[in-house]
Amino acid sequence: MFVTTLFSNLQLLFLAIPLIAAFTIFIKSATASTKIFTYITILFASIQFILGVLFFFYNASRFFDLGIWFSLGSLSINYIFIFDPLTKVMLLLITSITFCVQVYSCSYMEHDPEFRLFLVYLFLFEFFMILLVTSGNFVLLFFGWEGVGLLSYLLINFWHTRIQANKAAIKAVIVNKIGDVALLIAFSMVFFVFGSLDFHVIFPMAILSHSLIENAFSTNFQSYIDLITFFLLIGAIAKSAQLGLHTWLPDAMEGPSPVSALIHAATMVTAGIFLIVRCSPLFEFSPITLNLCVFIGASTAFFAASVALVQNDIKRIIAFSTCSQLGYMLMCCGLSGIL
Repeated sequence: MFVTTLFSNLQLLFLAIPLIAAFTIFIKSATASTKIFTYITILFASIQFILGVLFFFYNASRFFDLGIWFSLGSLSINYIFIFDPLTKVMLLLITSITFCVQVYSCSYMEHDPEFRLFLVYLFLFEFFMILLVTSGNFVLLFFGWEGVGLLSYLLINFWHTRIQANKAAIKAVIVNKIGDVALLIAFSMVFFVFGSLDFHVIFPMAILSHSLIENAFSTNFQSYIDLITFFLLIGAIAKSAQLGLHTWLPDAMEGPSPVSALIHAATMVTAGIFLIVRCSPLFEFSPITLNLCVFIGASTAFFAASVALVQNDIKRIIAFSTCSQLGYMLMCCGLSGIL
């Protein structure tokens, strides 16, 4: 019982560690030694990574409801966090990669005049990514989704005196806003159909309604599911740089190399794939959207890999290679009903 309670408290602390680290670095004087910022960064990044590993192997509490956030008419949003197996895999991925990026950044960016600000951005990026994968409703997920988008803009445009960095950051924001609008439409439809935005309410209702496929309500319900999953897919395509909305990712290489690693190394760009997997109880009931996932994923995998073959910039090769691998992931999501 004691161990379970301890791990439950650590899970809640885990969410706040990046914010604490960012605040600690930010309040330090800009004239302080870079070694101080380095020690703080490695300390908090190590704690975060160790906790991520512990949560992956230990079965602690899976559901936290910390009370109401806001209420608007019939819409009530709570602070709900989920630590299920999917979340644990993503947390291990995020903490391990961000740990490597943060340690590398301490050396790579050491002599940059805005070194302190760069570390703050990295920790905030990690916080929003963790919020995205642990959220228990669509509102918290969207909050993390937008936070990751904002920090990607700030990181890509970190060297803001470079015109190409400005253009690349703006392009990333504009392309991702297409997906954001699609997500807002999907969330609105979800609330209209289910009357809630909480995952633990929506997914069981979707399964139950699909089991009643013979009545008229379920016929209409199928159409709603197709539309909801379609708009969710558009959001995932934009965030995961799939064919048609992939143009922002190669240009994002204008940021510092640690930023390229953070965006391309299975963190921000996997948010779209994560969204589809998280909403799999909805996608499984929409064969049309699953077929679209297969087609778009396969097309992206082939197109991006082909383009990468003729690039002569190693960072652009990595970018198109990332698009290709994400295409495979999306295709596998579409094949989930067959596998």
